[in-house]
Amino acid sequence: MKILEIRSKSKEDAINQALDKLNVKLEDLKIEVLENPTKGFLGFLGAKDGLYKFTVIEKEIEKEVDIAKSFIENILKNSNIDANLSVTQEGNVIKVDIKGQDASALIGRRGETLDSIQLLTGLALNKINKNSSMRVLVDIEDYRSKREESLIRYAHKVAREVSKTKKTKKLDYMNPYERRIIHSALQNNKYVSTYSEGTDPYRRLVIEYIK
Repeated sequence: MKILEIRSKSKEDAINQALDKLNVKLEDLKIEVLENPTKGFLGFLGAKDGLYKFTVIEKEIEKEVDIAKSFIENILKNSNIDANLSVTQEGNVIKVDIKGQDASALIGRRGETLDSIQLLTGLALNKINKNSSMRVLVDIEDYRSKREESLIRYAHKVAREVSKTKKTKKLDYMNPYERRIIHSALQNNKYVSTYSEGTDPYRRLVIEYIK
C-alpha cells in the first residue's frame, strides 16, 4: 500500500502534488486531513501549512496484479505450455507461482530464462505505472527455494575446502540474487570471508580464507 504525507498551504495544492508524485487519478486516492492549515496573525505571522495524508486505493494494486497475471499467461500461451498459474500479493511483492512439468522448460540454465521472465514482467508493470513500488517474484515448480538450498550447501562445501587448503576460491558467474544467498550463508563463518568482483553479468563471488 502506497502512502504519502504532504505539507501544503491548501488541500487543493496538496492533492495536485500527490497526483503528480503518485501518478494516479483522483478517484484512486483516499485523502485525510491530519492538520488543518492556519493563517496566523494578520494572515501571515505564525501561519502554518496543513498536513495531508494520501493513500492509494487497493484497486490500483489489484490492477497491477492482473497485469502481471495476464503478461505471464501470454508467455505460457505463446510458448505452448500448459501450466497452472497462481498470483498473490504480499505487501509490495506480487508473487507468481507456476506449476506444471512443461513449465520447467522456462527455467533455463541456472534460472536465467526464469529471471528474464521476472524482469520483463516487472518492466510491464513499470510501463503502466512508472512510480509503482510493487516488485515481482516469479517461481516455477519451486525452483527458487530448491536453488537456494543447493547454493547454501555449495557455499558451505566451498568454505570447508577454503578453510582446509587456505586457498582463495572464485565461484562461477552468478546473478545478484544468488550472490546474496552465498554472502548470507557464510556471513558468520569465522574461517572465510566473501566478496564480489567484476561487472554484471560477469560478476562472481570470491571466498577467501581469513588469516
